[in-house]
Amino acid sequence: MRRLTVLSAGPLATFQDLGRPGYAHLGVPLSGAADRGALRQANRLVGNAESAVAVETTLGGWSARAEGFTVLAVTGPATTVLIDGRGAGSHAVLGLRPGQVIEVLAPPRGLRNYIAVRGGFAAPRTLGSASTDTLSGLGPPPLRAGDLLAVASEAGGWPVQTFVPGPPPAPAVYELQVRRGPRFDDLADPRVLTRVRWTVNPASNRIGVRLDAGGSDTAPRHRPDLPEQSSEGVPLGAVQVPPSGQPVLFLADHPVTGGYPVAAVLTSQAVDRAAQLVPGDTVRLRF
Repeated sequence: MRRLTVLSAGPLATFQDLGRPGYAHLGVPLSGAADRGALRQANRLVGNAESAVAVETTLGGWSARAEGFTVLAVTGPATTVLIDGRGAGSHAVLGLRPGQVIEVLAPPRGLRNYIAVRGGFAAPRTLGSASTDTLSGLGPPPLRAGDLLAVASEAGGWPVQTFVPGPPPAPAVYELQVRRGPRFDDLADPRVLTRVRWTVNPASNRIGVRLDAGGSDTAPRHRPDLPEQSSEGVPLGAVQVPPSGQPVLFLADHPVTGGYPVAAVLTSQAVDRAAQLVPGDTVRLRF
């Protein structure tokens, strides 16, 4: 069996696929890749189904040794990929011989990269998914040095493309498209959401990205006559506004219910972009 031995997992590395849809009524989050577009792209490059299990890394620091001939690809933000210390490039099909070591370094801009192997990783599934859910604890534990990652044999035909263009250069200000949410009118001035230049707070993770306005006078506020709300369902990409005025952009591991107004909802493309935000990034929301 082909395998990879993890030499270093970096700050956080997990197995991810497209998650566990259809269980929200049971309190089970969707989970899955935070940047679903990057996961799909990595799998397409190596001829897998888009839903195949891949590794999601956080701020690089990930390395592994091939225990057999392995074909893989790394996507997400442009980053440095090394094979036995030599640059190999991201967003392209790469081959490893037995004993060779691959390293995925931290991207200059962005947060999460995706490593797909041809055939997909063989990982235990819970409710049909091998995704690690950091909120509920479902799925395999985060990867650690010494883990042996088995490669499955679920690849399809060889893809036509062996490389794809990487994402465009990171902008000075990230613009995220949103749609009006079900509790838009629960804010005293909902348009504040689009007038403020938000800064990504360090208290962000796979559950959500917290935004700071930089001044209490500019933060969005609830209507003064707003009654206490009961919990209700919240979708992937929900822009939830707590009384602090610090919006939270819900990502893959978000809770399925919440009691604060969901004033807006990110588009699917904006969810992927939000998943790559790092603390200190500047964000504008656009309806």
